[in-house]
Amino acid sequence: MAAAAPKGKAPLDEAELKRWRNEEQAKERSKREREKAELGSLWSRRDFLGRLGWGGFGAFSLIGLLAAVRSAFPRVLFLPPSKFKAGYPGDYVIGEVSEKYKQAYRTWIIHTKAGFYAIFAKCTHLGCTPRWLATEQKFKCPCHGSGYYISGLNFEGPAPRPMDRFKIYIAEDGQLEVDKSVVYRMEPGIDPNEQHPESILKV
Repeated sequence: MAAAAPKGKAPLDEAELKRWRNEEQAKERSKREREKAELGSLWSRRDFLGRLGWGGFGAFSLIGLLAAVRSAFPRVLFLPPSKFKAGYPGDYVIGEVSEKYKQAYRTWIIHTKAGFYAIFAKCTHLGCTPRWLATEQKFKCPCHGSGYYISGLNFEGPAPRPMDRFKIYIAEDGQLEVDKSVVYRMEPGIDPNEQHPESILKV
């Protein structure tokens, strides 16, 4: 006996009907699997975006926490003291340029017949540290060739003015003491000894 056929088709026998139902079921299963796969893909994208969002939030929170912790510890710049002891006057020979404090304090101690003075070991051109050339009795900047007399007065090269000096005096214990917080700025064209006679310690 012929079974009912699908809508719009001729009646089928039992075998054909069974085959037709199997095909329909297979199509339905395939459709459900596609929908499931699409839904899984959608959720995987959402999951990725969700993780990305939470990851960004976590990183931002961590940076904020680190900044808060860092602000609890203020930045402190440790500078060498502005004053330092430079030994006793008797330790220096007249005409000598002592480079003992050049490395630590960027200062030369000079003893001349006029007295003691402390020169800031900084070229007034671009700030390099000159060298004392004892055989030529002059300071010479290795960067651009500026030259200075023992007094700090510039006489060659691009340096626009003499080197500056620091205050020097006798401390209570009898030692020379240099105060780098007091700077005698030298102007061009005038001998430093004449510009700032107070920069010379007469002993």
